[in-house]
Amino acid sequence: MKVSFTLNAKPVTVDVDPSTRLADLLREDLDLTGTHIGCDTSQCGACLVLLDGESVKSCTLLVASLEGRGVTSVEGLADPDGGLHPMQTAFRENHGLQCGFCTPGMVMASAALLAENPKPTEAEVRHYLEGNICRCTGYHNIVKAVMAASGQDAGGAVAAE
Repeated sequence: MKVSFTLNAKPVTVDVDPSTRLADLLREDLDLTGTHIGCDTSQCGACLVLLDGESVKSCTLLVASLEGRGVTSVEGLADPDGGLHPMQTAFRENHGLQCGFCTPGMVMASAALLAENPKPTEAEVRHYLEGNICRCTGYHNIVKAVMAASGQDAGGAVAAE
């Protein structure tokens, strides 16, 4: 079946089997390997992408449901000139990653959170990221990175400019 949608701000039309998962299309057919597949059951969050601005787990999303929609993968989060997205910069500057496997999903979820709630509390960040599993960091620096990207320190105070 043919499906047309926007991927990373560019129109795309693909001819796929109706049972094709978005994560597989991105990784195997479109060579966008930043989206990771960790569990295949929508539990870990490594496969998160933005669908019309909302974070969704692409390992259980069928491509057939994308007609006319907008998808952003971690590759599309950066500026068109190649500059890092503020969330990517915050993760790098605050050591919000270790092995890196969960990082694309964490970055995408965090970017979606700040689009929805630009000044979350630390508790709100932790709650929002509950659907993303990280086995390495203990989450502290991930939360620190999200708070920094929001212009706040980990205690919720607005960072000095």
